[in-house]
Amino acid sequence: MEPQVRDNAEQSRFEISTDAGPAGFAEYQLRDEGRTVAFVHTVIDPAFEGQGLGGKLARAALDTVRERGASVLPYCPFIRGWIAKHPEYTDLVPEDKRAKFDL
Repeated sequence: MEPQVRDNAEQSRFEISTDAGPAGFAEYQLRDEGRTVAFVHTVIDPAFEGQGLGGKLARAALDTVRERGASVLPYCPFIRGWIAKHPEYTDLVPEDKRAKFDL
């Protein structure tokens, strides 16, 4: 089975899981009545490192935010670095905030 990403809104995090179980999460805080998603922390279980799951988690989370019409504040270094490597996602960060995140 392909890894699955879901938004666990109750715990304010996107979670990725595989056949072997939960593999990690990207924690967020909603701001501006949900119009802004501030990513604050991302974790991939060491047992799952090196499998590209962090990138799949980031892409799915950011795609979901885009679908909802929200913007992103990438306080989490992993999410910020992922956006920097995938400039097609830079537009999710408000233009007046990009310099703060070196984007």
